[in-house]
Amino acid sequence: MTTAVGAFAVTALLALSVPAATAHAAECGVRSDGRLYCGNTVGAKGYADRSYRSATRGTLTTGFNWFACWGHGDPHEGQNDIWYWTQLDNGQWGNVPAVSLKTGQDPAPGLREC
Repeated sequence: MTTAVGAFAVTALLALSVPAATAHAAECGVRSDGRLYCGNTVGAKGYADRSYRSATRGTLTTGFNWFACWGHGDPHEGQNDIWYWTQLDNGQWGNVPAVSLKTGQDPAPGLREC
């Protein structure tokens, strides 16, 4: 019984010490507005087309963002060809390779195709 109470206290203490941004980074799903909200690699690049050979339009400077839709493009290190469309931190729109998102599967379930 003491072990269970101790484990609960440690769990509660850890929950209080985890910053809100970290809690968001663990979330990855489509919300009621139809957008995918998901953790991503800080500094992930957004491209004009779904290809690393296209122009870079900007980056994602935070580790949690929303994505409007997905599409097929060039294969990338994530072992698939899925890219996500989003507004980058500079206001431009770009395609981000799925390998840069913390999705459990690609395309993300419930997100519409572009």
